[in-house]
Amino acid sequence: MKKNAENKTLADQAADQMIRYIQEQGYVPGDRLPTEADLSKLLGVGRNTVREAVRVLASRNIVSVRQGSGTFLSEKQGLADDPFGFSFVEDRERLTRELMQTRVIVEPPIAALAAQNAEPEEIRRLEEILLEIEALIEAREDYSDKDTQFHAQIASCTHNSVVSRLVPVISSGVAVFAQEVPSEEYKQTLRSHRAIYNAIRGRKAVEAQQAMYLHLLFNESRYLEEMGDA
Repeated sequence: MKKNAENKTLADQAADQMIRYIQEQGYVPGDRLPTEADLSKLLGVGRNTVREAVRVLASRNIVSVRQGSGTFLSEKQGLADDPFGFSFVEDRERLTRELMQTRVIVEPPIAALAAQNAEPEEIRRLEEILLEIEALIEAREDYSDKDTQFHAQIASCTHNSVVSRLVPVISSGVAVFAQEVPSEEYKQTLRSHRAIYNAIRGRKAVEAQQAMYLHLLFNESRYLEEMGDA
């Protein structure tokens, strides 16, 4: 019987090589991969094969291609856009409530674990996202996408593969909340995000957990007020 590798196309084999390279180099979601020419040299295959391999990985949400910018390790880490079918739930209010309940259960311990395990470079990336959020808030512009990145980066800082798989769920919760609450709150968001970041940077797991918990409770309270249930 032939081995599976022998049945794979050259592009599939190159895609497998790229995955091993990504793992060996310690890339994290959002990192830019080498250019097509550099990957061709690294993998020992032609540029057309690299191009096809990138398409294979993009179809599996392992990498994302940004026109004019390059190829990046996907924030979705190989998962589908909507793994739990949230887009098919008609009762958006109930979905929002349940997602917020889930976030309160899941995210505070994630923040604590991030404070324990985050690498210096990951903390620097978290700060970069935080500063981008603060700049958007200062300009009174929509910061929901960056808010999603902030929470996803915290999950990545845990170095826990199971937690990393929960990132799409967390991100969906943030996105749904942003859609369902019509008005944005700036002052408290600034304080709470900064408190979470400071605790993670200071390796203070208990404080990180508490800061995240208070942040989520505030969001829940604001949601209930907006919906007229406070």
